[in-house]
Amino acid sequence: MSEQQTTPSGQELLQGWLFHLRELRTRLLWAFLGLAAATILSFIFAEQILLILMEPYGETLQTLRPTEGIETYFKIALLSGVIIAMPWIALQLWIFISEGLESNEKRYVYVFVPAATVLFLTGVAFAWFILIPTAISFLSTFLPDVFDTQWTSQEYISFVTGFIFWLGVAFQMPLIFYFLARLGIVTAKALRDQWRIAIVGVAVIAAIITPSIDPVTMLLTMTPLLILYLLSIVLAKVGQRQFDARMVADADE
Repeated sequence: MSEQQTTPSGQELLQGWLFHLRELRTRLLWAFLGLAAATILSFIFAEQILLILMEPYGETLQTLRPTEGIETYFKIALLSGVIIAMPWIALQLWIFISEGLESNEKRYVYVFVPAATVLFLTGVAFAWFILIPTAISFLSTFLPDVFDTQWTSQEYISFVTGFIFWLGVAFQMPLIFYFLARLGIVTAKALRDQWRIAIVGVAVIAAIITPSIDPVTMLLTMTPLLILYLLSIVLAKVGQRQFDARMVADADE
């Protein structure tokens, strides 16, 4: 009798899934509205941001198509909008995740949102101040007697913005592993034991993120990712303890 009372029926499970899907749709909508507002605001400063992004190259950029200039302008505004809206997007993600947490655990929003924002901005800063100057210096001076370097706005801005954005996303690794451990999906021990696979995985991620194929830039990209993986093990240990404590509490009830 007690099992029938505690085991949810198929209809209850379906209602639960529908609730989570509706909540996900709502959070995505609010995240999109925040991103749209931040992007519109970014249009005011898009030209100044574009000039800043051109500084590592030190030359004007070519446009080969009639719409290339305005497409580049829009791309700059969108990237700036993502950076500005990151705290808001992280908040919407946390609201969705918190539906599965206990009431006393929801206070972690005061840690999650600032941490996600700081990690993203740290990745952006690392890409801009260290990786991009190194990559552009190498690529723009590669075989100067053979190649006449004249980059287009579309290719150059895609190169720089892609580098900045994806490294910022990659810096979320510790938080991702924390929540996976918090849900009981991974453990700190598993992360430690699979360190060889982790190095290969980090190398693959660095190769995907790095627009350049030169080994120096790729090594510079891998270094912070490996450090973040070590931090992920520490946070996974914390998340694992919280998961175990919750399982014990549920069993006592």
